[in-house]
Amino acid sequence: MKNILIIQTAFIGDVILATPLIEKLKRFYPESNIDFLLRKGNEGLLKGHPKLNRVLIWDKRKSKYNTLAKITAEIRKNKYDVLINLQRFASSGFLTTSSKAKIKIGFSKNPFSFAFTHKFPHVIDQKMHEVDRNLSLIEHLTDPSFQRPVLYPSTADYEKVGQYQSSPYFCLAPASVWFTKQYPEEKWVKLIDKLNPERKIFLLGAPSDIDLCASIKNKSVHDNVVILAGELTLLQSAALMEGARMNYTNDSAPMHIASAVNAPITAIYCSTIPEFGFGPLSDNSKIIETREKLECRPCGLHGKKACPEGHFKCAYTIDLNQFFEP
Repeated sequence: MKNILIIQTAFIGDVILATPLIEKLKRFYPESNIDFLLRKGNEGLLKGHPKLNRVLIWDKRKSKYNTLAKITAEIRKNKYDVLINLQRFASSGFLTTSSKAKIKIGFSKNPFSFAFTHKFPHVIDQKMHEVDRNLSLIEHLTDPSFQRPVLYPSTADYEKVGQYQSSPYFCLAPASVWFTKQYPEEKWVKLIDKLNPERKIFLLGAPSDIDLCASIKNKSVHDNVVILAGELTLLQSAALMEGARMNYTNDSAPMHIASAVNAPITAIYCSTIPEFGFGPLSDNSKIIETREKLECRPCGLHGKKACPEGHFKCAYTIDLNQFFEP
């Protein structure tokens, strides 16, 4: 197999959970050229990746289907021997079937899987991690062993965050695009106020998270809180998280970023549950979730824009002391 393409054009966490395929395929086929197709905005995750040949970018924010035609033409031109589609949506399925790749691999849930040469089930059964589900697509080409997600911050990324690492510190990523996956602002403030006041606390996130971070900082009794939301790239954030004493996140992209550099992680689950298979994978991982038996939890595989019950008990019943238990 000379030319291989991996397709994952969903969100940041999904791309990270696809990186184990890069590692295993390169280990088993060291002479292969591996390309990766992702959505515009996520390319920074794989910048300078030592095991990738090229990163292809699909700009879905423009005319999705016009750009689909362009990316399909580019993929045909590249003449892939193997195409691995990790998504279960029609657009990526169409791209796969139109690719002219000799071997087309994907999940049977994809509407176009009837035209794949190899298709496999994707089941949320509370037994498998999403990484295992992804790796199942290439088990027949490699082996059944597990592979952790991996990101590769550059020397420049580590140098950039070095200015913040003169003393021990914590990182917090308080935001989520989904309301029911975001630990409440006032609960973040209480957590910060209970952390060691002698250590810096860096608030990470996108530019859109700056207002939330500013509000948390202003409400904290500590003066050691530093807002870095909007200041760091994804790989720079990974480099900073790697050196933290602990990283506190929601069930969201920063959790997967931390796992991909084996950084210590405390992941907070509100409406979702780790049994869905999207939990942290670092050696030092801790999961925080309510201990109350709530019939409404989980309320879905993904987050929601508001609590369907109107009380958000899955977040508010988390005891602060849980963070400090051994």
